[in-house]
Amino acid sequence: MTAPKKPVLIDLADPAKGTGRPKSPAPTPDQAPPVPEFAPQGQAMQAVARIATRRSSFLGRWFLRLALALMTFVISLAAWDFVNALLARNPYLGGAALILIGLFVAILLAMAIREWAAFARLARLGGIRRAADASYASGVLSDARSVTGRLTHLYRDRPDLAWARQNFADRTPEILDADGLLRTAETQMIAPLDAQARREVEAAARQVATVTAIVPLALADVVVALFANLRMIRRIAEIYGGRAGTLGSWRLTRTVLTHLVATGAVSVGDDLIGSVAGGGLLSKVSRRFGEGVINGALTARVGVAAIEVCRPLPFHAEKRPSVTALVKRALTGLFASGPS
Repeated sequence: MTAPKKPVLIDLADPAKGTGRPKSPAPTPDQAPPVPEFAPQGQAMQAVARIATRRSSFLGRWFLRLALALMTFVISLAAWDFVNALLARNPYLGGAALILIGLFVAILLAMAIREWAAFARLARLGGIRRAADASYASGVLSDARSVTGRLTHLYRDRPDLAWARQNFADRTPEILDADGLLRTAETQMIAPLDAQARREVEAAARQVATVTAIVPLALADVVVALFANLRMIRRIAEIYGGRAGTLGSWRLTRTVLTHLVATGAVSVGDDLIGSVAGGGLLSKVSRRFGEGVINGALTARVGVAAIEVCRPLPFHAEKRPSVTALVKRALTGLFASGPS
């Protein structure tokens, strides 16, 4: 009786046997998939991030300070000599020049006071936020009541929050725990402001995406992206009670973009293009349209970070805004179809 024949096994994946195809080497963790040259990268927003986060050197800062001090000294001395010469020539002309210079100095002082008040308002928002974080961590009811009292005082002159303040005041005696009190304040007084802030982010993302896709000028998209982001961040601060001035807006913009650059949130990947409706198709059909989608998405990221920075209470009762949802609402119908 002969033994049964066994099946013959041929390893198709072994290149040494001359059959089959050799296995392709597995990608190493350090190797990333190649990025197509045609893929949009959001160059305008990348340039805005570089401009806003660029720090001058120690010598550069002191050069600007000394130059400003020297220029102020020279202008003051020239104005003094000018007024004295006019007074010696004609008292009426000298008096008129003195009044004009006095008014100019008064306006400069008023602008300086306004900027100082803007910094103080932004610091007050940050103080309420830190106190709220500490109250959530400790769970002390008195600390939570102090936070909500400061929040109510902050919005005491906001007519759009009058009903929210009254509703919160009516419900306050029924709440006997710190977490519930802060969550109620967030739902009643902060949630309506979140809706306004999201609309500002959507408008800025739509504007940046439109200009990037349509305007063919080289630096137009960078300029529009910079000013649109500055205006968006300033408006978000105003919505939450900050009302930042010119210097305060620039400092707030630097803070937001520095945080995003440090966390890598201004870099673009394929997941971002795929998460935006139509982004992947548009990046293949037209680079300008793809750049518009990416710049709009990065603007939305900046807006979400600005909301987190300016919001006086952390996100607990309310959900953090989604960048993908904001971009989809902002760009709905804007890039419905690619160019023919």
